[in-house]
Amino acid sequence: MSEALLEVTVLDPRDVPGAAEGGADRLHLVSRATSPATSPEPALVSAVARESELPVFVLLRLNDSWTTTGGELTRLVGLAEDYVGCGAAGVSFGFLDADLEVDREVCAHVAAALPGVPWTFGRAIDDTLDLRRSWRYLLDLPGLVGVRSAGSPRGLDAGYDELLALASSDATVARLLIPGGGLVAEHVPWFVRAGVRQFHVGPQARPGASYKAFVDAGHVRSWRLLLDDAVRHEQARAAG
Repeated sequence: MSEALLEVTVLDPRDVPGAAEGGADRLHLVSRATSPATSPEPALVSAVARESELPVFVLLRLNDSWTTTGGELTRLVGLAEDYVGCGAAGVSFGFLDADLEVDREVCAHVAAALPGVPWTFGRAIDDTLDLRRSWRYLLDLPGLVGVRSAGSPRGLDAGYDELLALASSDATVARLLIPGGGLVAEHVPWFVRAGVRQFHVGPQARPGASYKAFVDAGHVRSWRLLLDDAVRHEQARAAG
């Protein structure tokens, strides 16, 4: 695997060949592209996992908010266990409380119920009231390997500057950050310079940037080459 991890959203087993051939490192599986995306059926997880050896992280979300109820939480844990049994390598979730703070209790419960299963925190963090404080709430949760964020609910077009400043000022944030939500090529070198090495693309991996099209190997390859080139240039710059 390259020194920069490329995660690609997939909806269907037919998306997997393009992602794999293009050089993706991880697949992010959701049930649909419409907002909000929700958890897929275990049968879909199994079908996607069979298509490639790439690790598949599956979304855990059952409603159109960032909160969850006790009954839903039990179901979410059960789904996650089913996903792992179907071949998923990890899961992705993110829950907030009524005050728009990271719901550490719920997130810790899900993580503890899945010992040894890596997970990423999703873009719920962009809806919190204080981005820096939210990061502090996340950093000691077990199993966390990434936080997907655009720095703003409106995407990287609005949140890029704040997110880049946060990554530049904190090496732990840079290590975990997965910029996603409107990522464009111009963002990549600056995030790499800040120490970021994980990136997420969704519609950018498809012709016309449309979820009506399947993931295209050429589109994914362009991102693969862009990330690798940015890392090489940063290594050369750092070496003097």
